[in-house]
Amino acid sequence: MEKNLNILICPLQWGLGHAGRMIPLAMKLREMNNTIYIGAGEDMLPFFKTELRDFNFINFRGFRTVYSRDLPQYLFLLLKIPVLIYHSVAEHFRLKRIIREYSIDLVISDNRFGLWNKKVRSVYVTHMPLIPFPRPFRFLEFTGISIHRLIIRRYALCLIPDLPGEINLSGRLTHNLKLPSNTRYVGILSRFTFPSEPASEKQYHTPFTTIILSGPEPQRSILMQKLTDELKYKALSIAILGGQPDLSYEPVTSENIISYNHLPAARMKDLIINSEGIIARSGYTTIMELISLGCTALLIPTPGQTEQEYLAEYLTKKGWVASIPQNQINRSMSIPVNKPVIHEEILKQSEELLEIALKEMLEEKKN
Repeated sequence: MEKNLNILICPLQWGLGHAGRMIPLAMKLREMNNTIYIGAGEDMLPFFKTELRDFNFINFRGFRTVYSRDLPQYLFLLLKIPVLIYHSVAEHFRLKRIIREYSIDLVISDNRFGLWNKKVRSVYVTHMPLIPFPRPFRFLEFTGISIHRLIIRRYALCLIPDLPGEINLSGRLTHNLKLPSNTRYVGILSRFTFPSEPASEKQYHTPFTTIILSGPEPQRSILMQKLTDELKYKALSIAILGGQPDLSYEPVTSENIISYNHLPAARMKDLIINSEGIIARSGYTTIMELISLGCTALLIPTPGQTEQEYLAEYLTKKGWVASIPQNQINRSMSIPVNKPVIHEEILKQSEELLEIALKEMLEEKKN
């Protein structure tokens, strides 16, 4: 009889995006009769406890960044590298204790550099083997690629949440690179691809525009203020998804705006697919979730965050979304009508790729 595994899943603590894409992975692995532990900081655990109600949870805080109000994000993060290295080393040693205490057989780390261990199988998840630099400094990208390869090689497998062919979401972040031999594409990871309980009675009226807020402060609040200031001049009903699961779930209504600090997956899915228009950051998980629902959006990248700026540009050129810089938000901006975009083939390939990768990951461990 095959041994069921104790699996520890640890997302990067940079907003809910990294947490959100671990949910379908956790659900799939539990369907395969494994015991799943979620290791995350206290600010993320309320989100997981809403979506994965009867799973096991460990308070395992990682490096948590904030965004600068004034400095470009890439420069702000460069200044934080010593702190990131400290946290990576510290969590590497704490992982050893967690493995012993909970008899962990397999560790899955979403972009947490230090969560590998020689005694158990360790798996790394990333959508950025290439970390994009601003155009004047792209000649330095090879350094980042080389360092990231060294990190990836510490792990038994590296999972990339995207498709390997021309139909893909991440462009040059994962394609046309020499990837380490332990890398596997697993298709897009979206919690909305799993069956969920029917949404409860709607508290909004169509037509309406949905604003999906994400990412750390202060840029999250800056975006909300800019959008609400400008959209109040339009004859729109607006629903705001705040991405704050640690706050009250009761909606707050003010004139034509209804705000939710957080919604469970079923209600969030229902709200998004019924939106006439959608405005969101161009975070990778947000993009995966929108594409999994066949939705388009107006994407507004976080200023100075080169990954989001690249993804917004790349997907706009594909015609899947529209995008504008944050400093161009104004009352005359055009919000694309939410219409179906290519997604059926993406979902089909994603399901197949994930099955293959998980089978390899689990069989090698069980052997």
